[in-house]
Amino acid sequence: MTINFEDESNAGLDLPLEEIAEQVVSASLDFVGCPYESEISILITDDDRIREMNRSFRGIDSATDVLSFPMQDFPAPGSFDFLESANAGDAFDPETGELLLGDIVINAGRVISQAQEYGHSLKREYAFLIAHSMLHLTGFDHMEEEEKEQMEQAQREIMERLQITR
Repeated sequence: MTINFEDESNAGLDLPLEEIAEQVVSASLDFVGCPYESEISILITDDDRIREMNRSFRGIDSATDVLSFPMQDFPAPGSFDFLESANAGDAFDPETGELLLGDIVINAGRVISQAQEYGHSLKREYAFLIAHSMLHLTGFDHMEEEEKEQMEQAQREIMERLQITR
């Protein structure tokens, strides 16, 4: 597993950010049963930068807590079978052989404000946002009610496995 990690936020999140990210990414991949070594990127940034990215990539001119940029188009959440086809070669890094899952962008300011708003720790909020995004990178979504319920249950299970609770 490779995590390309960058913190450009200067928000002073007093957490072992990379260590927590590694634990959550690993637990998320285990949860969905990913059969491959994988690569993701995580960027910790601020309101201005995430707003710019949200506007550029989603056409929404506002800051958000987290953005997920999946590199694969899963036919069903957590279903990796499609990668066995002959034309799935571009899904893997040619040098490492790792599955390229995508990018996660986290707004450090929102980690702080949402932890306060929801009455839980910074660690819990940070870990939750990574788990949420990892599910997006592996084909989960929350646009329809059934999808939303499935994703929320998956998030709860990942956080319980990590013993990071509210």
